[in-house]
Amino acid sequence: MKATQALGILAELTSHQWGMVTSAQARVHGITRLDLSRLAEAGHLKRLAHGIYMDAGANGDQFDDLRAAWLSTDPKVMGEKRIKDRVGGVVVAGASAARLHEIGDLWADRHEFVTPSRRQSQRPEISYRRRKLEPHDVTLAGGLPTMTVERTIADLVEQIGDLSLVADALRDASRRWNLDLDRLQSLLAPLASRNGLKHGDGSALLNRLMEIAGIDPDAVARRVAADASLASRVAATYLGSLSRADLDQLLSTSGMKGARQTLQESFAALVRRSLAPQIAEITSLEASTPQFNAVLDQVSRTAAEQLVDTGIIKQFSLAWAKSLTTSHAVKPETLATIREAQNAVTRG
Repeated sequence: MKATQALGILAELTSHQWGMVTSAQARVHGITRLDLSRLAEAGHLKRLAHGIYMDAGANGDQFDDLRAAWLSTDPKVMGEKRIKDRVGGVVVAGASAARLHEIGDLWADRHEFVTPSRRQSQRPEISYRRRKLEPHDVTLAGGLPTMTVERTIADLVEQIGDLSLVADALRDASRRWNLDLDRLQSLLAPLASRNGLKHGDGSALLNRLMEIAGIDPDAVARRVAADASLASRVAATYLGSLSRADLDQLLSTSGMKGARQTLQESFAALVRRSLAPQIAEITSLEASTPQFNAVLDQVSRTAAEQLVDTGIIKQFSLAWAKSLTTSHAVKPETLATIREAQNAVTRG
């Protein structure tokens, strides 16, 4: 094939995958390995790895080698198509995923990937592991299907085992991302016993990682409380775990007294607004008549619907959450509850 014709075809192919093309993809369009070699010798292409070429004019970065390795794992299929099937394909994992997320100071001597079915590679620079991932545990990083930050941290705990190295990654991640601590705790749970903790205690393992990383629990608590929707969930979860004695003590704080008064006023105003039309109608009817009972039933239903309205629940939760952040209740020992509540916002 003439060089000009081949370059035109390659320009279209490389535009969809970081300026790269595999020899298998080129061959589908009639471009042979010999054609690719000649174009590389002429300076139009540069060879990145076995069977992977890059447009010499493309702007590369520090992840080119990883992208090239990923393309080589399924060389006939265009990367654009593969990305659409994130869970069913090859996903960047472990230290390679940490590198893409730019967390930690890990350096993998091989490109690490996971796949839902068993695969083997004859190439020493590529490592496969079998792992079925949930859709919410896969994201795009550097344009590649990659374990989420939370899934990556758990994967590092499993693969590396050195908690100090993983703690470095966790510290970096906490500074760069709004971590889903509830999901991370769930992912760490199966790894707790191998790290000397109670079986299934993901909270304890997360606490240990945070302690090693030097993450301040109070700072995390303040950050959580600053998010209105998140703070309401924290308050609801925290209050539900208190004993009667603890709750009585908490209610005695000035912050809680103010919150209770605000809540009472909110309910009173709501009842007045919502029931006024029905009350007016009731007063025009005689008691014990069918009409009276029918209107009374309607009033009851209206009140019940209004009192469980999500707006009221949210206002209630926000009031409690605000008082928690201004009282003695927010202490490091409440962090486990905060972590449990944090991701409920996403699920809710």
